[in-house]
Amino acid sequence: MLKWFLASLRGQQYAGRNPKDGVKKPLNAFLGELFVGEIGEVGDETRLVSEQVSHHPPVTACYLWNAKHGVRAEGFTRQEITFSGSVNIQQIGHAVLHVDAYDEDYLVPLPDVKVKGILTGGPYPELNGSYSIASSSGCVAEVDFSGKSMLGLGGQKNHVHAAVYGADDQNKSSPLYSVEGNWSESFTFQDASGATIETYDVAGAPSAECRTAPLSEQDPWESRKAWQGVIEAIHVGDMQLVSDNKSALENAQRALRKESGTSEEAWEPLFFRNAHHDRIAEDLLAVVGKRLDVDATCGIWKFDVEKATSLGRPWRGKLTPHGQQ
Repeated sequence: MLKWFLASLRGQQYAGRNPKDGVKKPLNAFLGELFVGEIGEVGDETRLVSEQVSHHPPVTACYLWNAKHGVRAEGFTRQEITFSGSVNIQQIGHAVLHVDAYDEDYLVPLPDVKVKGILTGGPYPELNGSYSIASSSGCVAEVDFSGKSMLGLGGQKNHVHAAVYGADDQNKSSPLYSVEGNWSESFTFQDASGATIETYDVAGAPSAECRTAPLSEQDPWESRKAWQGVIEAIHVGDMQLVSDNKSALENAQRALRKESGTSEEAWEPLFFRNAHHDRIAEDLLAVVGKRLDVDATCGIWKFDVEKATSLGRPWRGKLTPHGQQ
């Protein structure tokens, strides 16, 4: 699990871009926005559903599953963004991954991000802080992220150190395994004796393309369909058209929020429901001395399997992000 977690960070933080190209500011998600896709070969694919379930505060819920391999994960995050020379993104939330083969659950953290290099024109992400991956087996992995200092005179870019402790090691005094390296380039695993087990080459690892339905078949609430005008304007370099299309969608969203049936208070997500409890997440958080912060994330967001299997496009009938059609 620790290897999978660390190996996924580069793709997440750079959004599939080459780290040398830096990062770009994403479009702000609107209430009800959806991204639906799949990754991997047909018949062996991992499916994904992500939905913006709240706008004030912004909360995104996500569900991934691979039926063939019996793996599924769900989670949600609220992002708080501040600026202090760097863009600071605090993530409040978590994900829980279940593996049928071992009948085990894992608490997966969502690290805070600091986007540096903005003032110099070369923005790049750094992960900050210490996090825990807790398993229902009782094992815990402690992960520490650090990076370069503000002036770039000290530290190492995208540095990570981690250690895995057994269920009976309550004081975390004797790690079973340790990891050292760079989450965007490579990192090395060692066992308890200090012997190298594996060096994972993140930069050289192949990545699978995420497939979505053709635009002509997508629902109006899906990201690439909803932002189609903005995306096409960006590709042709027409910044005025970018602004016009972006403003049109944002103004339509403001108008929808003023209507009683589509206000934020009355809004009902399509694929997720707001639950009162999540025993698995609560138990795993307790292992690392934490608890669910329900108020900060406007609830506990769970994938609604029954509702999801009954939905058909168009998911909201004649209602689109731009209003009634």
